[in-house]
Amino acid sequence: MDETEFWEIVDSTREAAEGDPDDHAELLVEHLVRLDPDAVLDFARHFEARFQRTYTWDLWAAAAVLLGGAGEDAFDAFRCWLIGRGREVFESAVHDPEALAELLEDFDPAVDGDGEEIGFAADEAYEALTGVETPDLDLAPPPPEPVGDPLDVTADSDLAERLPRLWDRFGG
Repeated sequence: MDETEFWEIVDSTREAAEGDPDDHAELLVEHLVRLDPDAVLDFARHFEARFQRTYTWDLWAAAAVLLGGAGEDAFDAFRCWLIGRGREVFESAVHDPEALAELLEDFDPAVDGDGEEIGFAADEAYEALTGVETPDLDLAPPPPEPVGDPLDVTADSDLAERLPRLWDRFGG
């Protein structure tokens, strides 16, 4: 599976789910179980590589602004949700988290921002196909700390300073 096919699967299942993260996760699993186990592992590798790319202070700040605060677990769920939004949103946000101020029509923290189940879709599909847990994906380990300039993601003033457009639109 190449990167284009990965994003096609993410996009088609998101569109079918009409953007609902839980429905998206279910549809991902349904799609992936129709593939062979090696393809599911390829999907998992693509997902994990993108998940690692989102481990940045700026994206953690964006999650905190959008969610009204984000601990480690909430940030992980946000990162899965961000991948689930598709290639354009993902790449734009990784390049410049402030782009989310323009890319998101609206954001409801009760529904949006939690893609935890999306993050488990490949594992569920692989186990359904093989009866065993997903093996090690042979990827480099994530960095011990988020990449970039650290900030206090619990301080509104730091968030507003780091991401002023996003803060103006969704913060406070």
